[in-house]
Amino acid sequence: MATTTRFLQSSFFINFFLVSQCLFVLGASQDFDFFYFVQQWPGSYCDTKQSCCYPTTGKPASDFGIHGLWPNYNDGTYPSNCDSTNPYVQSKVSDLMSRMQQSWPTLACPSGTGSSFWAHEWEKHGTCSESVLDQHGYFKAALNLKSKINLLEILEGAGIQPDGRFYSLSSIKNAVENGIGYTPGVECNAGADGNSQLYQIYICVDSSGSELIQCPVFPKGKCASSVEFPAF
Repeated sequence: MATTTRFLQSSFFINFFLVSQCLFVLGASQDFDFFYFVQQWPGSYCDTKQSCCYPTTGKPASDFGIHGLWPNYNDGTYPSNCDSTNPYVQSKVSDLMSRMQQSWPTLACPSGTGSSFWAHEWEKHGTCSESVLDQHGYFKAALNLKSKINLLEILEGAGIQPDGRFYSLSSIKNAVENGIGYTPGVECNAGADGNSQLYQIYICVDSSGSELIQCPVFPKGKCASSVEFPAF
């Protein structure tokens, strides 16, 4: 009888431990607070000492392109590479391919189709949002946000043009805020001539990947008070 009791107790604790570990791994891989939806200006990506390469489909449109949809925590940290067993599979997003080529183009060298870029974004960031978005849902959510938020139209409507001139950082932020109702994060990079230029705009989205929210925390943008908006 004592042996049976010890066996049952042992089995209970083993099962409890295994369930606890599974829940811990699941929670660790899928827990996040919000998304950064990040769009980049191709003129600033290309106007650097490193330069750029157009995708094999040709020069992208002169428009902001998607960089990624990134899960984040409210304290400014973020999860990454959460599930190595779920790699990018292009057939899962085949119906989205034309939209991805147009709105999410690669500019990395050497020239590519975009699949390496998309694989990186899914495997580093997308796998950390699997609790709410599968692979197809992840890319579709980003594309839908891009359709909803036309940054170039918003900026041009405020007189801020990609013409190589300098604009105050505050005017850029104010224009986007007036256009979408929420304050954006702005990141700059250094052009080939060393000037601070408008590179990426961060907009915060709730954990469903669909609704814009006020950012709990902003990325460190490293922008001057006046930034160049280069042509593309």
